[in-house]
Amino acid sequence: MATQLGATKSPTELVISWEALPDDFQLEDEPVENTGQPILAGALRESLEISGFIQPQMLIASNFGLCATVNGQFIVKAPDWLYVPCVNQVLGERKSYTPNLEGDVPAVVMEFLSDNQGEEYSVKRTYPPGKWFFYEQILQAPIYVIFDPKVGLLEFYQLENRRYELKLPDENGRHWVDSMGLFLGTWQGTKEARTGYWLRWWERTGNLLPWAVELIEQERQRAEQERQRAEQERQQKEKLIAFLQSQGIDPNNLPID
Repeated sequence: MATQLGATKSPTELVISWEALPDDFQLEDEPVENTGQPILAGALRESLEISGFIQPQMLIASNFGLCATVNGQFIVKAPDWLYVPCVNQVLGERKSYTPNLEGDVPAVVMEFLSDNQGEEYSVKRTYPPGKWFFYEQILQAPIYVIFDPKVGLLEFYQLENRRYELKLPDENGRHWVDSMGLFLGTWQGTKEARTGYWLRWWERTGNLLPWAVELIEQERQRAEQERQRAEQERQQKEKLIAFLQSQGIDPNNLPID
């Protein structure tokens, strides 16, 4: 990989450098291909945020431009979801991100398949290169995830010897993401009026990282259980009082230990 402002030739004779985008460079506004993609990406972030995983130095974003300069031409690709462990400078807002120059290379990039399939698997190396080629050969992101939300198919690729290798899930159908210390897997259910397959995070212990709506439901169930326990205690107390009174005993006169 090239280091910050320097350039290097890859085995495919590409000259790659990591430079700041010119102020007058117009980033393409890639449209979101369907309404499900932002919901899927937001759900991934939400559970991480609730669990306290996200730290200020991290960059977690969706449909966000990753930049590189290849053979003198700026390249920008916007994955549906990405995770960068550490950036050099914590900013409130970013228009784009240039790895190596501004911080770590993204440890995880994800694409959610839509009706317009093909770009996620494109190994086209001529300008503009395909997403697969960009993530694998230019960015060299350690993990590339392709998820088909319609059927719940999760493809988990790991970079080995500059090539993505498909990895099989464990016995629970999950993949270990070492850079995050979490498992990634699929889950089926309903959130935000969308019923179907989702990507979810699990802790090493197997605990599922919850969404806010799930925490609310857990608290509702806990409160209901507490209400039922208090009601049972009240009924038992009333029965005891009734029994004592039937025996001619005034409960108020009972000795207190």
